[in-house]
Amino acid sequence: SSGTRCPVCAEPWVSPRLLPCLHSLCAPCLRRLGPLGEPGRAAAARSVLCPVCDAEVALPPGGVGQLTPDYLALSRGGAAAAAGCDLCADGAAVRRCLTCGANLCLFCCQAHRRQKKTSSHAVMELESTKDCSQAEKPLFCPSHPTERLRLFCEQCDQPVCRDCVVDRHRQHPYDFTGNVIHRHGDALRELLKSTQQRMGTLEGVLSQMDDMGSALRDRTEAVATEICLFASGYVKAIEEHRDQLLKQLEDLKVQKENLLHLRKAQLQQLLLDMRTGVEFTERLLTSGSDLEILITKGVVASRLAKLNSVAYNTHPGVDDGIQFSPQERAGQCRGYELFGAILNKVVDPARCTLHGEDLHSARQNQLTGFTLLCSDTTGERMGRGGEAVQVTITHKDKRDCAVKPKVCDNGDGTYHVSYSPEEPGLYAVCVYVKGQHVKGSPFTLMVKNKIREHQGVFHCCTFCSSGGQKAARCACGGTMPGGYQGCGHGHKGHPGCPHWSCCGQVKESSECLGGPPSDTSQRSLLRTVAL
Repeated sequence: SSGTRCPVCAEPWVSPRLLPCLHSLCAPCLRRLGPLGEPGRAAAARSVLCPVCDAEVALPPGGVGQLTPDYLALSRGGAAAAAGCDLCADGAAVRRCLTCGANLCLFCCQAHRRQKKTSSHAVMELESTKDCSQAEKPLFCPSHPTERLRLFCEQCDQPVCRDCVVDRHRQHPYDFTGNVIHRHGDALRELLKSTQQRMGTLEGVLSQMDDMGSALRDRTEAVATEICLFASGYVKAIEEHRDQLLKQLEDLKVQKENLLHLRKAQLQQLLLDMRTGVEFTERLLTSGSDLEILITKGVVASRLAKLNSVAYNTHPGVDDGIQFSPQERAGQCRGYELFGAILNKVVDPARCTLHGEDLHSARQNQLTGFTLLCSDTTGERMGRGGEAVQVTITHKDKRDCAVKPKVCDNGDGTYHVSYSPEEPGLYAVCVYVKGQHVKGSPFTLMVKNKIREHQGVFHCCTFCSSGGQKAARCACGGTMPGGYQGCGHGHKGHPGCPHWSCCGQVKESSECLGGPPSDTSQRSLLRTVAL
């Protein structure tokens, strides 16, 4: 809250309590608020509607009494009242006794120093409202009214007094408030910084929405002008046609503006909530005392964290995709063939599909590709080109290795993407329309090694194909290095044949003279072929 009075009753603060939305209300005003929710809902879990921001806030199990007290509001109210003298209640306080904690006017200050019992008290000047706030009366423990709140319980995350430490907070880690204020204050400042950054982003999005609203209105006016010029030559028939088109255009504009206004209102409310949180936190950190910050920081941190977790779209979500096509047939009116229709087909990336036999596989240095079929929001084919299509093909293991694809607009709503990868391996393929992924994007592409053509007849190996002749040659003209040893054959028995030809091609249907292959022979031959 930014005022010195309750926003509901407009009276000076009476036991102000801080709601989770960071608005303060007097405790009596809070108790008069009606509960939200279904009848019969448990009173301990009831919620109320904040009269300032209309946010639904849940009350703690103990009700209004357990809400965080807003000492900052009380200190502002005291400062606004010019800190009246605590002794005579007539003059304005100009000094404060640090020993007894009383605000004194000039006359009472002189008398305070003349009295024997108070002549040794330390008195300070009250130069500003900030001094009044920082030098306000000590805060006492609600459970032990005679004890000041000087300590902070780390386990319970709240200020406590000396009696609390030996009673309910026994064996809890604690420290003096002056020792912990820096750590907790820094945490609040980090949250404040994050919220301020998000506010800047929100303001930018709202500015884009304003620009889009203006562009939508300008575009609507331009289309209306085109329609009027086109209809002027057909007298009554064209005038009727024109009226129908303008009505359709207006309905479309209203539909888009309503959606734009709805999203804008949601973001404006989020920005307003963030601004409220930021303003309150800034005042707390700059004007609040250490105890005020520690007492209030829990609800403030919770609110800022909640605001920072709200997701929102950084795009307006509404476009000005309205076009007028004079060549489109519109039927007959009064016997006249009419042309001209409003095109509101907008491509929907989520409904655009990818087609092709080699969509997920390709060969090194071989030209291949696939087709992109664009559709609108209803799933109907666009039937026309001109969309912003972008394709990226990046090697998953070699970030600096990318393929430059070629996108060809066929003019009928389809786009052919062709490419020739130079390196084998796994690639990530991303296909965008208007900066958004299409259906099935991104996907994985496997590029295999290029095939070496074999001009002869494939054999199991030189040894088996020749019936056991060591000097036999393959039909391609080559020999198996090492004779039968290259096939893994031993002098005694037949440990197996891996069914490889001299060119390294597998022929699953080959029959070996010696029986099934062995792991040893496979590894031996693989090494030989690799060499």
